[in-house]
Amino acid sequence: MRPVIKKLQMDTLGIFERYLTLWVFLCILSGITLGHFFPQPFQAIGNAEIFKVNIPVAILIWVMIIPMLLKVDFKALHKVRTHWKGMAVTVFINWAIKPFSMAILGWVFVANLFSAYLPAEQIDSYLAGLIILAAAPCTAMVFVWSNLADGDPNFTLSQVALNDAIMIVAFAPIVGLLLGLSSITVPWKTLLLSVALYILIPVLVAQLWRAWLMKNDGEEALQKILKTLHPFSLLALLATLVLLFGFQGDQIIRQPMIIVLLAIPILIQVYFNSGLAYLLNRKLGVAHCVAAPSALIGASNFFELAVATAISLFGFESGAALATVVGVLVEVPVMLSVVRIANKTRNWYEG
Repeated sequence: MRPVIKKLQMDTLGIFERYLTLWVFLCILSGITLGHFFPQPFQAIGNAEIFKVNIPVAILIWVMIIPMLLKVDFKALHKVRTHWKGMAVTVFINWAIKPFSMAILGWVFVANLFSAYLPAEQIDSYLAGLIILAAAPCTAMVFVWSNLADGDPNFTLSQVALNDAIMIVAFAPIVGLLLGLSSITVPWKTLLLSVALYILIPVLVAQLWRAWLMKNDGEEALQKILKTLHPFSLLALLATLVLLFGFQGDQIIRQPMIIVLLAIPILIQVYFNSGLAYLLNRKLGVAHCVAAPSALIGASNFFELAVATAISLFGFESGAALATVVGVLVEVPVMLSVVRIANKTRNWYEG
């Protein structure tokens, strides 16, 4: 039965998500090529700003994020107390450990060990991108990872709802604090504007839309809308990546090892946070079906939000934007490896 179950689980990982790393590589090649041969359109898009908000990117991000937030049901928050130990571990890892551990890893690797191999003028920007990436817990993809690990769906839904509620109020202060501690100038007005544009407004729009759909047509209509919007959300992500690499192309061609070097602290952080969450849940006697999604959300990131925030704060050509995209690049293979570890250690965990 297990192979059959596993096949059904993999079917939930669509062809886009399964080969996300490949699509990102294709976006890198497309963006670099188009940016080199057709620089004028990219410059025009980059200059289409109002109050430091790039309008084309804002539209793409909304198309990307709102369908994902439609899946979040804040009514599930009342279920938090049902699995309060697993929920406590989730909140602890995502908000007390994850951003701070990434800041430390960024300082160790990017600002020190790898500094001789990275553009000196972008060191602080790379560090900022890593911090922004870690401060945005996963929203949509964690449902996929949880399903692949036989996670409790009610726990997964409630932990996502709780994390998104916390993110509305905690994202800006944590990012601002860690950037300040890293001696990086914090553009507070732009940061708060980013929170309003890419967290608060999408959450409100998505929840109002969800409530209207559930009231009038029910779950079936919601699923139909999600299925309809899914391709547009994916195309918006790919278009954003092409734009970003259109601006980053020259820098990547000059120093292609940048992506590898930035991936190292991200990978260490993923395995550290997921492993710590997994072990804490076991120590507290939490069931594996709760521990697995608790560990997975601590490892994954809301990379769409991170990319949008990095572009808003530092621009298309910044190291911060590139660092967040490296998170997109490694997301699927590294998360599948975490899922595999959780599944293979089930007997040990339950023992």
